[in-house]
Parts: sequence; C-alpha cells; structure tokens
Amino acid sequence: MTEYVWKPDAETIENANITRLMRRLQFEIDPGKPDEVHRHARDFVKRTQDDPAGFWDAALRDMEFAWYTEYETTLDTTEGNAWADWFKGGETNIALNCVDRHIGSERASQVALIAETEDGGVREFTFTQLGEQVNKAANALKECGVERGDTVACYMPMVAEVVFAMLATQKLGAIFIPVFSGYAPPALRERLEDAEVKVLFTADGSMRRGKGFGLKDQADQAVDGLGCVKKVIVYKRIGEGVECNMGRRDVWWHDIVDQQSAECETVPVPSLTPALMLYTSGTTGKPKGTIHTHAGCLAQMGKELLYNFDVQDGDRFWWFSDIGWMMGPWEIIGCFMHGITLVVFEGAPNYPEPDRLWRSVEKHGATHLGISPTAVRMLMRAGDEWVDKYEMPSLRVLGSTGEPWDPESYMWFHNKVGKGKLPIINISGGTDIVGCFLAPLPIMPLKACTLQSPGLGMAIDVFNEDGHGVVDEVGYLVCKKPAPSMTRGLWKNKKKYLETYWSKFPNIWNHGDWAKVDKDGDWFLFGRADDTMKIAGRRVGPGEIESALIDHDAVSEAAAIGVPDDLKGTEVVCFVVLHPNHKPSEDLRAELVQTVVNALGKVDRPKAVLFAEDLPKTRSAKILRRLIQKKYLGEEDIGDLSSVANPEALEAIARAT
Repeated sequence: MTEYVWKPDAETIENANITRLMRRLQFEIDPGKPDEVHRHARDFVKRTQDDPAGFWDAALRDMEFAWYTEYETTLDTTEGNAWADWFKGGETNIALNCVDRHIGSERASQVALIAETEDGGVREFTFTQLGEQVNKAANALKECGVERGDTVACYMPMVAEVVFAMLATQKLGAIFIPVFSGYAPPALRERLEDAEVKVLFTADGSMRRGKGFGLKDQADQAVDGLGCVKKVIVYKRIGEGVECNMGRRDVWWHDIVDQQSAECETVPVPSLTPALMLYTSGTTGKPKGTIHTHAGCLAQMGKELLYNFDVQDGDRFWWFSDIGWMMGPWEIIGCFMHGITLVVFEGAPNYPEPDRLWRSVEKHGATHLGISPTAVRMLMRAGDEWVDKYEMPSLRVLGSTGEPWDPESYMWFHNKVGKGKLPIINISGGTDIVGCFLAPLPIMPLKACTLQSPGLGMAIDVFNEDGHGVVDEVGYLVCKKPAPSMTRGLWKNKKKYLETYWSKFPNIWNHGDWAKVDKDGDWFLFGRADDTMKIAGRRVGPGEIESALIDHDAVSEAAAIGVPDDLKGTEVVCFVVLHPNHKPSEDLRAELVQTVVNALGKVDRPKAVLFAEDLPKTRSAKILRRLIQKKYLGEEDIGDLSSVANPEALEAIARAT
C-alpha cells in the first residue's frame, strides 16, 4: 500500500483554485471521493501536458490576466520549439498585472508588502502605496535616461526598495537584472559589463548577524571605469561610511526617487518583451544570462502561486529568499499578480536566536512559508525546543525548493513546522524557466520527499540515454513541448543556448537533472545529471548516496563526488557535516560507509568518508560538488566562485579528515 504522509480533506479540495479550473474545463470533482479526485487530477495534469497551448489559454483567462491588447495566437512553433512564440499579438506589462490593476480596486487599501530588516524594523505598504513607490522609482529611472530595452541591475539586500526597483524597471519596458548582494566586485562587474547595464541600484550596506557591512564600496570597485553604467542609485540602509564617495555618477535614493512624482504611465509591450535577466551560477565557466519575458513570467509564476500554492484573498506569502535567487522575483510577481501580501526579510533565519523564523511567521501571520532543505537542516540542529514554542496557526501551506530532500529533514519540516497537518509543496525548476517543471497540486496526497506531479502545462518526461521514456528508472528530466517561461535564448549567445538545452535530444529541452517517476506517477529528483558518476560501468547520481548518508542520525549534510580510479574508473568520496551532538570517529566513519553499502550495494561503497565543518553552496542552497571535487583533487584553477554563498567552506573541505 502506498504510504502518504499528507492527504487533502474534502474542504481543501472543494475550495482549491485548481478545483475551480478543472470544473471550468469539464473535469468532475467530488471532494467526498478523494481517490477519484486523485485519479481525475492525474488525468487533468496529463491533458495539460498533451495540449499546453490549450491549457495556457484557459489558465490565463481563469487568472484574469490583464492585457492592453489581447493576443491572437496562443502558440506558434513555426521556428521550432527552441524559439516558440507565445501569446502572439498581445501587449501587456508586469506592472499592469502586479500593481496598476489593484489601484482603484477593493485591494487598494490592502497590505501588499511587509518588509522586515534584521534589526527588527518592519514597514508595511498598501497596494496604493506600492504603486506610488514604483512610480517614483520609474520616474527616477527616466531621469537617468532609462528607456525600453535598457538594462538595470540591482545589488541590494532584501529590503522593500528591491521590490520597487524591479517593478519600476519593468514598468518602463526595461530589463531588470538582480545580483546576489554577497557577490564580490569581480562577479558583479562581469554581469554589469556583459549586460551593458545603464543604471545600478545598490545600498550603502546591510546587516549580517548584528553587524553592518558595506555594499557601496563593493559596487564602486565593480563599476570603476565601466563606461556603460551612467548612474548608481544608493539606498541608505545603515547610514555610515558612504557619503564621501557620492559624486556625479552616484545619487542617494532619497535624493532622486523620493522627490519624484507618484504618477507614471506604464509602457505597453509585446508579450515576449524581455523583462528579467537572471545569470546562471557560473560554477563551470562564464555566467550566462537567461532572458525572461513579461508574459512568460506572469503566466508561469502566476500559475504556480494560484494553483500549486493555492493562494487566496487575504493570504500572506513568505519565501525565504534573496533577490539574487530566482525565487525573489518569482514571489514578487506571483504574489502581486493575485493581489496577496508578500513578506520580505533581510536577515538570517536563526539570528539572533534559532527561533527568529518561527517568531516572524507568527508576528506577520504568514499563511505560506517556503524554505530550502539545507536551511531546514540548519534549523533542526538547534533543537526542537525552538520550533515547539510556536503554534504558527496562520500557516496552511509549506513550500520548498533548491535541492532534493532527505526523509528525516522532510518529516521534521512536516511534523514540527506543519504540525503534521500541512502539505509541503516541493517544487523544482530553475533559473532558465523562472518556474517549475515539477510541482505538487494541493488536492492530491503527498509521499515524503516527493515532487508529486509535473507542473501544469509542462510536458515533461524521463528519458534514458537513447531518448526513450522510462518509468521507475532514473533518467534525464526533459520537456517535450515548449513552455512560455523558457529562457528566450542566452544573452548574446544563441549558439550556447541551443547547445545547452536543445542538442542532446532533437527538439526536446534537456534540463540537466536526474529524475524518476514511480509506478504511482509520483516524481523524485536526484541532482544534476552532469554530476553523475560512472562506477564499474554503472551510472549513479550523487543524490542517491547523499540521501543514504543523511538518513543516518549523525549526519546533517552530505556531498558525494567521483574521483579517478584505475580499476572502477571512478571511486566515491563522501563529505559529511555532523549534527552538533555527534563527533567524528573511526567507528562512525565505518558505520557511514556501511550505510551507503546497505542502501545501494557494495559497488557503490565509498572509498572514503570525510568529516567537514561545512559544504560550499550556492545562494539557492545547492551543494557545489564540482568545487568540492576540484578542491579535493588539489586543482589550482577552481573556477568562478561568484555563485558561492559561503566560500570559506572550501577551506573546510581542505581541512576535512
């Protein structure tokens, strides 16, 4: 019998947005018959995969998508799947859908944005106030010479002004480029130069675990001598150590934005006009700019918030994210499209105490909380007493993304944070589609660690090496038909775009992840396919080995890499981070080796298990195995470190024993 850890009740099914859409499309739903609902939902997902154009047309109408000019054709693939033309003939704008249409409506006085800083400061903005702030920022950009098609970057902490800057840029038809505030000057400069950025938004600094740190000095180094950057707009966050650097190029936010008119017309743009450029992590070479459009972002992000996360009027949505991670723009656009309240947060989830996150959930009445598995494991280490103090009664949906789950952490999140009653909407997609290939529906039951279902309208499959679909077998995650949020090429590099996504299987998007769909139709991920190890002629994903290690009570995090071996071709070396109440020992090392053998067999027996204090990760909490591998093998050229959220962890790898 299938073991589900969560099942929807009849009330959840009846009130779900996806139920309304299914009924609209003639799918009968009886909430009193959950097994039948499950079956019908599977059939509905399959129908959206078979006819993506029909689904997207229906979904946009159900979402009450706002257009200046209605589109004439939903999808045109004359130029092939790689260059699919969506919503042809339509004109819209992200600002029209996320800001303008709420002004003058019954939502005008509703709280749109709650922004909390690390030192506890909280500001709230209604939709009317949001519109005013966005218009002022847009007028400031116009004063700086920004026009449709120009690029504007943002190198800031997660404060309210980030939201205003993004929507203001898009309001003018310009392209917004968020950059992680932890990047060093060379990484920032590389992105600014590549995108030929005209205006940079930054801050004087930010707070990290109670201490202020400078950002403007980093930005100064990045833009020094860079002719494309005409203006740097600086938000005063910590109020120290910057004023002496202000000059003709630099201007304070309060001097240029706050003085502007609160009236500004939104620029109507064709559906696939670029609105957002997100750079990939760049751990294997030069960062690549993925290009996303007004209609593509709105369609994908709006769909996922409405149907997968089931946002309702009055909800308060909080995904713990930096603007430099895809989830930052995703939550801003997704929330505001549906007129619900967004919570943004500058600080760490466990500072000044390990209960900061849970306390803030209660303080703001958050209905949705999204967080990465790595962050959950970090919070677990503090002990259950910190989360047990809070009932968090406002929560009704949990979310996660960034990496595969291990069962122990997943169940802790489910039982301790969700009190055993809430669904975990575990999603997976990527920067290159600004959304999800996999996303559970809240009217279907959930297994531990599962991603449950393909995203609506996402024609995904699992292919073997020969390009044939497989079931109950690990293979390549692919998408057989286009989706509106797929990147419109790579910035200045169409050839690389085709090589990266469309070359392995003809006319098929290859996402680069290992995936499996089981016989029940539930989906699971196992990490990046390019991290795969070939041991004694057999392919194995590091995620399988890492999951086995994390199942052990002593292990908090794990990374598995392949190293050259004359006999097997590749041997496995594992790095583990232990929970605080466990200490490294030879007995524990042997126990962990045997744990992998018990789970996967003798052929995958690790050559070594090493104890490390930390593992290098991206801002989205993905473990950087390639950097671990290079560090372990002693390679001098480790590569681009701009995506590493904790570069000091590389020295922890060097010290691992």
